[in-house]
Amino acid sequence: MKTKMNIVALALAGFAFVQSVSAETKPLKVMLITGGCCHDYKTQTELLKKGIEERIQAEVVQIHVDDKTTKPALPIFGNPDYAAGFDVVIHDECAAGITDPVVIAGVLKPHVDGTPAVNLHCAMHSYRFGDFKQKVEPTADNGKWFEFLGLQSTGHGPQKPIDIAFVDKEHPITKTLADWTTINEELYNNIAIHEGAHVLAKGKQGNQETVVAWTNLYGAKKTRVFGTTIGHNNDTVGDARYLDLVTRGLLWACGKIDEKGNIAAGYAKKI
Repeated sequence: MKTKMNIVALALAGFAFVQSVSAETKPLKVMLITGGCCHDYKTQTELLKKGIEERIQAEVVQIHVDDKTTKPALPIFGNPDYAAGFDVVIHDECAAGITDPVVIAGVLKPHVDGTPAVNLHCAMHSYRFGDFKQKVEPTADNGKWFEFLGLQSTGHGPQKPIDIAFVDKEHPITKTLADWTTINEELYNNIAIHEGAHVLAKGKQGNQETVVAWTNLYGAKKTRVFGTTIGHNNDTVGDARYLDLVTRGLLWACGKIDEKGNIAAGYAKKI
């Protein structure tokens, strides 16, 4: 009886310790930027916020404008210090019509200075100008955003299911993830994959196969950046497999996941 009581006491003590660590862990402060053309961002902001906060210790602050144009009037524009106090920025905006190099430089400034980033779906088709349909060198005036992304994409094909295969299954982000097939989704093309990028997953529609998830080390400070081109439709954004991928990418960007894929103490809730 005494042995059983000791075991119970130890188990409860262990549980109390885990709860204490969790309670004392300062949540990651996450800025989620949404708005612009072609997507149901009003719904997707809520799906992403809920999905991330259910999975890890994080506070997601939404910067959203209900603007369906390619020039959404995001409050970050003209404010290069917009990410002050945040641990990571999620770019999920669709701002293809924002072409002013000064404005784009302001959007990039926190990441040049070392603030990690997660780039989702239409972020790859934002802040483009000049002849962006052709391969653009990262050092070119109109290549700065692509340098940050780590990959250049110019468009996508029809909405059909995408077979997603993780090509680096040993990366900290992917260690717990399994291949899957999406609902009807957009497969973005790859015009260029930059030197700092590391491919995590490829997607296939019929005979077309492209990179759909990757990491990037950006700029002089080697800022950690995670990107995925998946995420057009609400059912995909709300899919647990997608949210697991995005959340683990976010943790990697923030340095909260080790080389074995273990999440830093106090941060994991359900992944």
